[in-house]
Amino acid sequence: MDTIAGLLHGIGDVDNRGVRCGDQFISWREHLGASRTRGAALRRVLSPDRPPHVGVLMENSVEFSLLLGAAGLGAFVLVGLNTTRRGEALAADIARADCQIVLVHAATRHLLDDLALDAVRVIDVDEPEWQTLVGSSVSSDFGVVTPDDLMMLIFTSGTTGDPKAVRCTQRTFAVSGQMLAERFDIGADDVVYLSMPMFHSNAVIAGWSVALSGGAGVAVRQRFSASGFLPDVRRYGVTFANYVGKPLHYILSTPEAPDDADNTLRIMYGNEATASDRDRFATRFGCRVVDGFGSTEGGVAITRTPDTPADALGPLRAPTAVVDPDSGLPVAVGEVGEIVNSAGSGLFSGYYRDEKATADRMRGGIYHTGDLAWVDDAGYLHFAGRLGDWMRVDGENLGTGPIERILLRHPRIAQVAVYGVPVEIGDEIEAVLVAHDLDPAEFGQFLSAQTDLGPKQWPHRVRVVDALPTTATFKTLKRELAAERTPPTWVRTGRTYHAPTAG
Repeated sequence: MDTIAGLLHGIGDVDNRGVRCGDQFISWREHLGASRTRGAALRRVLSPDRPPHVGVLMENSVEFSLLLGAAGLGAFVLVGLNTTRRGEALAADIARADCQIVLVHAATRHLLDDLALDAVRVIDVDEPEWQTLVGSSVSSDFGVVTPDDLMMLIFTSGTTGDPKAVRCTQRTFAVSGQMLAERFDIGADDVVYLSMPMFHSNAVIAGWSVALSGGAGVAVRQRFSASGFLPDVRRYGVTFANYVGKPLHYILSTPEAPDDADNTLRIMYGNEATASDRDRFATRFGCRVVDGFGSTEGGVAITRTPDTPADALGPLRAPTAVVDPDSGLPVAVGEVGEIVNSAGSGLFSGYYRDEKATADRMRGGIYHTGDLAWVDDAGYLHFAGRLGDWMRVDGENLGTGPIERILLRHPRIAQVAVYGVPVEIGDEIEAVLVAHDLDPAEFGQFLSAQTDLGPKQWPHRVRVVDALPTTATFKTLKRELAAERTPPTWVRTGRTYHAPTAG
């Protein structure tokens, strides 16, 4: 079944499972009917002369799930609007996605105050206008839905540039959801936990669609809370949860209790967690943690196997390849290159209204991830950062990922971001650390003891900070750090770190 519409109809007679948020519950049977009604309501006010795009600027809720369902049934294209965007940047996203309508609720309505939104109708779902519109609409069908129909526009995180609107089809969600539901044996006895923002692909592809595919229940949290995670798992009987970025680390920072493993959680699935956090989380909470590799675009997916080394992404399997970004030829073992899909586009359907960016992704007829990796002697892929993270140090190309992973071995370093700072020739390496009671002399001794840290990989300068800037999905905004030009806490002379000399 390659459509979300088909998956929704497949559980449309289920009364004992559905979506919960706090004390609110709606069964899948009721969900299907409410989604159809909302689709009919919005169809009444959408102009047929413009793209049927409805922006949703809301935090997680049952209402958000109902709107996803309406889009899945073919009523309109849902545009996921990032609730951390502000001002003209948010207005530009709304315009770029051709939104006719933007739905907000009480917690987000203020984000549109004083914004010039030409010909865009704003509706607050917590106000009587929405209830009247929905209440006066008759549930209906919206025609035949096909796998290639556009269902949602999801903006990229914008960690290395302006966000782009990814075209996500029915197939994007249905195929991925079914694959993950089958992989993790998700069924009627499971409860999927959604605390990652539902405007982002991680929540929809690795959570909501998985529940639909397996016929599981869903527990929604308005926004992620590290301290609220375990209580929610126990309250709702959660068995599967998705994550992206650093949530595992944040949860691990909460106070431990002897009964932490006394819970229903079976699987934590996501990406970008460190190996140490995955291991600690699995041990502490008595579950399986699976970290995958993918992106909103869906062009490449790498799956870990049981024998994959802790610091690797997974085995290199065709059509995935690692190539030189300039020549397009496969790189040698141990050399850094770009991860590509040599067979074509995968599930990537292009960027909305951005033919140039789409063409750049599909150079030479293959999908380019923009992610760097190297392959070890055993054939496993190791992440090395983004193409924008590629640093040129003393004539050698270096990725930031391996350096970050080594620095995170230090017990008092909680988070790290590494990037290149342009100098007269090439780059110098700057490391920004979230750390406590870290001594510069001891830091240098620690680096000396890391036998896999090459001499050119030592940071030239270090900044110690209280927190790193992140996106709504907990990805570090390195471009903001690099743009700050803040003086370093320490600089390096030889193999010794010290405070910078005045003047």
